[in-house]
Amino acid sequence: MSGSDTAPFLSQADDTDDGPAPGTPGLPGSMGIPKSEDPEVPDQEGLQRITGLSSGRSALIVAVLCYINLLNYMDRFTVAGVLPDIEQFFDIGDGSSGLIQTVFISSYMVLAPVFGYLGDRYNRKYLMCGGIAFWSLVTLGSSFIPRERFWLLLLTRGLVGVGEASYSTIAPTLIADLFVADQRSRMLSVFYFAIPVGSGLGYIAGSKVKDVAGDWHWALRVTPGLGVLAVVLLFLVVREPPRGAVERHSDSPPLSPTSWWADLRALARNLIFGLITCLTGVLGVGLGVEISRRLRRSNPRADPLVCAAGLLGSAPFLFLSLACARGSIVATYIFIFIGETLLSMNWAIVADILLYVVIPTRRSTAEAFQIVLSHLLGDAGSPYLIGSISDRLRRDWPPSFLSEFRALQFSLMLCAFVGALGGAAFLGTAIFIESDRRRAQLHVQGLLPETGPTDDRIVVPQRGRSTRVPVSSVLI
Repeated sequence: MSGSDTAPFLSQADDTDDGPAPGTPGLPGSMGIPKSEDPEVPDQEGLQRITGLSSGRSALIVAVLCYINLLNYMDRFTVAGVLPDIEQFFDIGDGSSGLIQTVFISSYMVLAPVFGYLGDRYNRKYLMCGGIAFWSLVTLGSSFIPRERFWLLLLTRGLVGVGEASYSTIAPTLIADLFVADQRSRMLSVFYFAIPVGSGLGYIAGSKVKDVAGDWHWALRVTPGLGVLAVVLLFLVVREPPRGAVERHSDSPPLSPTSWWADLRALARNLIFGLITCLTGVLGVGLGVEISRRLRRSNPRADPLVCAAGLLGSAPFLFLSLACARGSIVATYIFIFIGETLLSMNWAIVADILLYVVIPTRRSTAEAFQIVLSHLLGDAGSPYLIGSISDRLRRDWPPSFLSEFRALQFSLMLCAFVGALGGAAFLGTAIFIESDRRRAQLHVQGLLPETGPTDDRIVVPQRGRSTRVPVSSVLI
């Protein structure tokens, strides 16, 4: 019996072998192909033999996972699109409405390690199917809660974290077991591109469905219907590939899960950068807000100037952290700490700027476009871009670990220069910030009416005079 036949049912791969047979073409260690010091990347035929899935089927699986990721973030931000209506319906204030997201994130945060444990040991396809079905049912149920049961809305939003945790922690590992090297980077960039798009669509769908239906409850009934389709696609299209088979040699034994405590001990050795990021994020956000608050008393352009100073100041430290990476890991962490602290100074300030230069009736749409554009110009395509630059540099150098390190080091230095460009953009923002804020304030107070025609009329010549007529009267 093979290893997969003796494993529990939920941990079996779907109609795939647990590993490649000796002599598999396209793999290191195959008959007639000598093993090199650095393992070769399996070709398309080799990947298909390992996973038991054709390239078209693997791409289709990624497409389904991208659809669900899009739906995942749509649901997360749909509530934000109708938040004023929820506050009015349940007669709650800003504190209670903020608690909705707090409960969801807390549940999501607590449950993510649970599904991480399960995803490393049991069938990931069935875990996702169960989680998304449960999420869809709970989300639908939250749209029928009476106005005197606000606590029940909090409970359902907490339970939504079950579905999102079951998917977000597991789906990327499926992609990792279907592709390697550049193909994996490309597929992951497509997968995470759904985050900004889904976030923006959530804002837009929430507000527009409410406007069309005349009831905010219907905004919460859209994603559950799409969730049912997601479960069907998961069940029919997605297959469970063998864990780690595309990355190990043909003569290596199958990977077996270790205990959870062993996993945590191993992961703890890699968490230094994560801890620095957490600490600098908290420190930088608080520092930026406080500096901006104090400077506003003497300079009305304080917000964009603080953002510019943070980005321009972070650029050299991030550059130095990369330059020192090979020589001193301690110096690298010190420069990363300073650079990330300065980089984090603009997070809360940017949100504040967006809100006070946009009138209230357009803020959700503005938030949506800000999310889309920030991810579109940032983390949606940057991993693929950095990886492509690194691959291009390695082509001109002899293959070695040092060349791989240098290629990635030089490609990441681009981030420091992009940060400097962002600082320059904030300096440009400082020129217009006062007039934009004043215009928004006047508009809210009714002192600055909309410019231009407010109806669907256009000006046309008629009998020697200019006359305003409805658009429909001149359309064929």
